[in-house]
Amino acid sequence: MKKDLFDLTGKIALVTGASRGIGEAAARLLAQHGAHVIVSSRKQEPCEAVAASIREEGGSAEGFACHVGSMDDIAAIFGHIREQHGRIDILVNNAAANPYFGHILDTDLGAFNKTVEVNVRGYFFMSTEAGKMMRDQGGGVILNTASVNGIRPGDMQGIYSITMAAVINMTKAFARECGPMGIRCNALLPGLTRTKFASALVENEDIYNRAIQQIPLRRHAEPEEMAGTILYLVSDASTYTNGSCVIVDGGMLA
Repeated sequence: MKKDLFDLTGKIALVTGASRGIGEAAARLLAQHGAHVIVSSRKQEPCEAVAASIREEGGSAEGFACHVGSMDDIAAIFGHIREQHGRIDILVNNAAANPYFGHILDTDLGAFNKTVEVNVRGYFFMSTEAGKMMRDQGGGVILNTASVNGIRPGDMQGIYSITMAAVINMTKAFARECGPMGIRCNALLPGLTRTKFASALVENEDIYNRAIQQIPLRRHAEPEEMAGTILYLVSDASTYTNGSCVIVDGGMLA
């Protein structure tokens, strides 16, 4: 019998920012393929709501609140994983922040700090904590949700775009240093996707219409259209894919 390359049965997967949007879509798809999914975001109630829905559909999931901008929260969630599961096979870093939409010269310190703390420090220390467990158990997969803005900065999204460029380089750094330990690290670079996170772009008609004209498919993506790439990158279908940044943008950067 041929092996199902997308089978995640027995895998422990942590997905951050999973109470809605791309993270929720990814959590649901990973659970559908057999993973036990730890659904995480800042507040427990929406995490548990998604986890309960996954369980109702026959999947395996739990909710655990974690604000990745908090080092204490990062320590708490990995302490829980060590105690309850003893391993982590998949980390999906998806909980990003984009609190400021405006001209780069008007970026205030609060918006700067929040964006960097979540998108750079948060992704980094989530990855180091997961990476240590993966090293000790003989391997694992880290997937970072970045953005096409990390390649071409988005208008009025200066500091966010800068942090996404950092995530792209972070992905490559982890891939190079952790690859010999059996740990793969890749990134998804979504284009314009209809989520609450992107509401400043999707709900402004002028900005939206300008953005759509740059996309050959002439439409935005739905979160579910990103989840398939995440499944590929965390599954055995991509065992030789490491340090890659996969662009899923409808052809915008083509």
